[in-house]
Amino acid sequence: MRALITGGQGFVGHWLAAHLKDQGDDVVAIDKETDIADQGALNPVVAEAAPDVIYHLAALTHVGESWEAPAEVLRVNVLGTAAVLAAARTLRTSPRVLVVSSAEVYGTVAPDRLPITEEMPAAPVTPYAASKAAAEQVAMQAWRGYDQPVIVVRPFNHVGPGQAPIFAVSALARRIVEAKRAGLATLSVGTLSTRRDFTDVRDVVQAYRLVIDEGEPGVFYNVCSGHDVAIAEVAERLLGLAGTSLELVADPALVRPVDLPVLRGDPSKLHAVTRWTPEIPLDETLRDVLAYWEAETA
Repeated sequence: MRALITGGQGFVGHWLAAHLKDQGDDVVAIDKETDIADQGALNPVVAEAAPDVIYHLAALTHVGESWEAPAEVLRVNVLGTAAVLAAARTLRTSPRVLVVSSAEVYGTVAPDRLPITEEMPAAPVTPYAASKAAAEQVAMQAWRGYDQPVIVVRPFNHVGPGQAPIFAVSALARRIVEAKRAGLATLSVGTLSTRRDFTDVRDVVQAYRLVIDEGEPGVFYNVCSGHDVAIAEVAERLLGLAGTSLELVADPALVRPVDLPVLRGDPSKLHAVTRWTPEIPLDETLRDVLAYWEAETA
């Protein structure tokens, strides 16, 4: 199978490309060298790749930073999705397209409505979430209007070695490694009360390939563990795995304008179709993230 990955040099794209190659796929990856929202630039790249399947990962993904540049987030995430789908329609054969959205589209969900199923209406709170909800509609229009074989996944929080330190777990791990090395006694942190459904990126990319093989076009699939963990607990686990004790000090500069209190998904639809279930325990993921930053900051 010949696969095209947009955003192929990013955190998830890197792991996805490695997994696809392990499965015997022929992989072409594009990234920042091609403006994903520039139709004229994108079409010849997609034509040259001639993919059987497209994994559309390219996006501006940081929730907090989306407040500062909402127009650019909309351009890349929404128009970029439209451009990828339009480019796919120019090919002689119609590749299956996996559009990667986000669980952030669900917005704030009351505790009595958890876990979140795919039938929950989108209610985006952040500019990033709004862009992903709009991209989903672009994908569904392509399926309904052009009969394109498009599938949408809504991944919840995924973590692992190599993730940029603008994301909570990776940022905590890096700061813990640096604080331990410097002999510090305290660690600045943002909001610790939020709870998230974490899955190792190496499990997530396996789900993506299974979905594009076995998923149904025009359908949304949650990609998640079905369990939520408080960021405070993640911080304590990281400290324990790092073998250090630091006082966690709240820093208002690290607090986002809006932070959803809890996200916990229901992966049963995905499991029913693909039999996928995450296999890597959270402590193993956290240990690997710490090891990554120990090597990177040495």
